[in-house]
Amino acid sequence: MDDPFSAGTGTGADTGTGSILRQPKAVWATAGASVVAFMGIGLVDPILPSIAKGLDATASQVSLLFTSYFLITAIAMLVTGFVSSRIGGKKTLLLGLALVVVFAGLAGTSGSVGELVGFRAGWGLGNALFVSTALAVIVGAAAGGSAAAILLYESALGLGMACGPLLGALLGNQSWRYPFFGTAFLMAIGFLCITVFLKEQPKPAQKTSLLDPLKALGHGGLASAAVSSFFYNYTFFTVLAFTPFVLNMTPYKSGAVFFAWGVLLAVFSVFVAPRLQARFGSLKVLGGSLVLLAVDVLVLGYGSHTTAIVCTILSGAFIGVNNTVYTELALGVSDAPRPVASAGYNFVRWFAAAAAPFFAPKIEGWSNIHIPFVVAAVTAALGALVVLVRRNALTHEAEELEPRHAVEDSVAVFAN
Repeated sequence: MDDPFSAGTGTGADTGTGSILRQPKAVWATAGASVVAFMGIGLVDPILPSIAKGLDATASQVSLLFTSYFLITAIAMLVTGFVSSRIGGKKTLLLGLALVVVFAGLAGTSGSVGELVGFRAGWGLGNALFVSTALAVIVGAAAGGSAAAILLYESALGLGMACGPLLGALLGNQSWRYPFFGTAFLMAIGFLCITVFLKEQPKPAQKTSLLDPLKALGHGGLASAAVSSFFYNYTFFTVLAFTPFVLNMTPYKSGAVFFAWGVLLAVFSVFVAPRLQARFGSLKVLGGSLVLLAVDVLVLGYGSHTTAIVCTILSGAFIGVNNTVYTELALGVSDAPRPVASAGYNFVRWFAAAAAPFFAPKIEGWSNIHIPFVVAAVTAALGALVVLVRRNALTHEAEELEPRHAVEDSVAVFAN
């Protein structure tokens, strides 16, 4: 009997021959700002308990920092292509960076959790505008071929995800306000570097409408990838946003845990996932990784404190694999232009990133501390079930995806 997850592409990443280090200053400026932008996702992880204590807020209220951030990010997916296709890549980057500088700085001055949640939402809008445009700008300004530039961007993504919790811990150990001021300062430097070193990029020949990403979801394969990723992202952000309260550690210790988590995420996303795909096929790898993630978070929820730490770090490996495979599949099955398909796919999946931080603390309040992880395990399994049931739709056009696009697709869909 055939393995139900065995269908799919067997593509791996082709890093090309261009040197990743021989890039113009414009590329390095954009990549450096990208690291800081991705740091913003996990920056608040190690300081969530400190924020709750400093603002006299509950875990449920503080978790809204993720909810507001990703809710705005999801909605912004319908806007970023519309904006960048009209004002150009450089102006879109600068607009996004300016919003992050303003709202990250304001977040550090918050006097209540409500203000902080609101400022975090504005930060999410700026980050969406920047991140959704950065890859196209890097590739357009790169020397030595796009493959090296794309690998540089993906490395920035992984580095940012790993270093965000570390920066949050180092600055947040003194005050929970300092990580926000630090991010604003670093993004201001990124703004100046891009202003000086990056020339304006040509505008797309065809403008993107606000409804194009929604229309793209009419494709069965793309819709299936988006729904499966929605369930997976609920699990992902239960780990990211709720686990710090379960671990209940000092900012330094929590930052170290999530730094190790981020390192595994980066390594498995960039190096391991493409090799697994080449050997076993995309859907088999994705299905297996989702099932293992479900088991991991279930053990995390019921294990000892040490077990919870180990499982939190280990989840980074499964999340790294899933991110890469999902993104390649999402664009491989779609007949829409890649930026449009990417925006539609991310519009769906980021809603789960907004939902998980909101519901996990409430589920704990309704039941006990174990049940949010049971729910997260179930959603990961549901993601695998969608892949199983919709495997034909997910592979119809993915089989025609050329191997050399694997890395590009993996990065583009996460970014957009």
